[in-house]
Amino acid sequence: MENFFRSLKAGRLYLTRYASYQETKTDLFDLTRFYNHGRRHSTLGYLSPMEFERRHANSSS
Repeated sequence: MENFFRSLKAGRLYLTRYASYQETKTDLFDLTRFYNHGRRHSTLGYLSPMEFERRHANSSS
């Protein structure tokens, strides 16, 4: 979780000038969605967090 917030601050918030609160909110939502659904994590066997969770939820049944 700390890596996410570091990436968020360094790569997005400090480098982007938003025109409105809504634009900021939309961008952060899109980034969070990508981080959880699209970005592959080496510590999770190169799966996204959502894919990792799905696979492990199915294997424990």
